[in-house]
Amino acid sequence: MTDSQEEVGAMTPLQLYERLNAQGEQVRCLKTAKAEKAEIDVAVQLLLKLKTDYKHLTGQDYKAGCPPPENVVNQDNGAATDGIDEEDNVDPWNVSTSNAKGVDYDKLIVRFGSSKIETELVDRIEKVTGQKPHRFLRRGIFFSHRDMHQVLDAYEKNKSFYLYTGRGPSSEAMHVGHLIPFIFTKWLQDVFDIPLVIQLTDDEKYLWKDLAIEECHRFAVENAKDIIACGFDVNKTFIFSDFDYMGSSPEFYRNVVKIQKHVTYNQVKGIFGFTDSDCIGKISFPAIQAAPSFSNSFPQIFGGRKDVQRRSPNRLSQTSTRRQLLHFPHRHTQADQEQGAFHFLTFSDPTQINKHAFSGGKDTIEEHRKFGGNPDVDVSFMYLTFFLDDDEQLEKIKQDYSSGALLTGELKKILIETLQPMIAQHQERRKQVTEETVKQFMTPRPLNFKL
Repeated sequence: MTDSQEEVGAMTPLQLYERLNAQGEQVRCLKTAKAEKAEIDVAVQLLLKLKTDYKHLTGQDYKAGCPPPENVVNQDNGAATDGIDEEDNVDPWNVSTSNAKGVDYDKLIVRFGSSKIETELVDRIEKVTGQKPHRFLRRGIFFSHRDMHQVLDAYEKNKSFYLYTGRGPSSEAMHVGHLIPFIFTKWLQDVFDIPLVIQLTDDEKYLWKDLAIEECHRFAVENAKDIIACGFDVNKTFIFSDFDYMGSSPEFYRNVVKIQKHVTYNQVKGIFGFTDSDCIGKISFPAIQAAPSFSNSFPQIFGGRKDVQRRSPNRLSQTSTRRQLLHFPHRHTQADQEQGAFHFLTFSDPTQINKHAFSGGKDTIEEHRKFGGNPDVDVSFMYLTFFLDDDEQLEKIKQDYSSGALLTGELKKILIETLQPMIAQHQERRKQVTEETVKQFMTPRPLNFKL
């Protein structure tokens, strides 16, 4: 246990609350004084750690102006420890937990040095863009960010930025869960009217999976069709396969090598969980994943400019500045982890949801009517939080299910009725994606946007 953990462990809830108030004030003062970014980052890291400790100690989220009740009972005898290695396994390839309550995302925020997306930021996005925030933001599905306020500052000054996301193509087709980051990225592109680069890491899948190079590349092309079917603007979107682009872009490769030089093995080992038995291709891959973070990796889009900011909706990368970047990560529900086999085509058959979606309802209708269901563990309700846009309707469904007025079968029927039109539209758009369309998106070229 560290000295800071021992200090927090000795505090009462009220003392920790007052410590949080003081730390929050220090962060505000540093930002007002325009202190060095490194100094601000350290202060913010401590603030986030204290918030996590406060929740662990009291069972409540910290809110300024709302001190803990006098009769609050300590949830533990000591301060919150990291605990992620013991309970949560979260890396670029896996999300799992032994905790019945699911992944502790507050701890992840501290671990990865990002900031929680607060209501204030969501409100500011709405004010700056003039658009209603996406349901993924309104409901905390995308829960963390890095420097988004700085991006909004630049946007208000008519300075452009670009989006970067990606997909590791390990199968021929993508299911609903795979499309969540692309649905959000599409909204960001539309709202901010900005260019987007999408990296298909077919090289990664060759290194990690028992697949042939040709098969990985074919998966990349097929996955590109699913991504294109989300409705991205071909005039503002460049999709590339690592196998194709790396060999044709000296600028991209130079950035890869620069990143490789400035990031140590110990750094990537800690982030990605590499072992001594991993092949050297895996160890060097993070540099390839990070290279799209720099605008001069795409001279056909940005020329030689190095100053165009980048936002990444769902990528973990290590930059040449040795700072870990985790932009707009999203929550993985139990539906993702237990129902990952759901594929777009399986959802066209309603019996798949009726048979396989885990229920939070009671064993009998009588018990359910009397005691109600648990929407927090019900897969059908979890999917509705992702795909039903109407907030008021979602809240009514939650209340009705919790009270027992809505049965499990009726809840699944609502989910089916919500998903079927969305999936049918996507399938129809995918049928219209030709090889020529894919070639258009994947050809290096200038994009139509204003810098």
